[in-house]
Amino acid sequence: MRNLVVFLHASLDGFVEGPNGDMDIGWITYNEELEQFADKVLSSADTVVWGRKTYEMMHDYWPSVKTETTASEHERNHAQWIEQVEKVVFSTTLESVDWNNTRLVNNGVEAAIADLKQQPGGDIVVIGSPRFAHHLMQLNVVDTFKITVSPVLVGQGLRLFEHIVDQTNLTLSHSQTFESGALGLWYQKLT
Repeated sequence: MRNLVVFLHASLDGFVEGPNGDMDIGWITYNEELEQFADKVLSSADTVVWGRKTYEMMHDYWPSVKTETTASEHERNHAQWIEQVEKVVFSTTLESVDWNNTRLVNNGVEAAIADLKQQPGGDIVVIGSPRFAHHLMQLNVVDTFKITVSPVLVGQGLRLFEHIVDQTNLTLSHSQTFESGALGLWYQKLT
C-alpha cells in the first residue's frame, strides 16, 4: 500500500503561513540544504494531491519555470518533475483541470485517497496545501509527516496542525539539522 505524505515547511512555533495569508512564507529558511532535503522527500513520490487554491497557484507558477532563464537549475528540475508527476486536485468548485497529468476529484475525498493508496506506485504527497492537509488529517488518512522547521517565531497565521481531535502516535524515522539551524523531520504514524 502506498503512503500518503504531508510535506510542509513550518516555523518553530508551528505556523505554515504567516498572518498575511497563503503565500506569507518568506520566513522559511530555504537554501541549498533544504532544496536537497525536498528532493529527497519527493524522490519517492509519483503523485501529488492538492486542494483547489494550491493547484491554481502551482498551475500559475510552475509550467513557465522550466524554460525561465532566471530560474535556478533546482527550480527548473522541480518544474520538470512537477510537470510529469501525476497530480490529483480535490475541489467541489472546479469544473475542469488542464495541466499535464492532472485529474480532478469533486467529491468523496476519503474514498479517492483510499483508491490512490491501493494503486501501484510511489508515495502520494501533499505539497504546500496546508488546508487540504488539515482535512486529510481529520480523515486520519495521513501516514507520514515530512516537515522542515525554520528557526523563526512567526507569532500568528495558519498553524501546521489544526482541529486535531484524536491522539495520533508518531515515531521519528529521520531527522536532519541544517547549518541554518532549520530541521528536517520525518514522522511515521504508528498503527
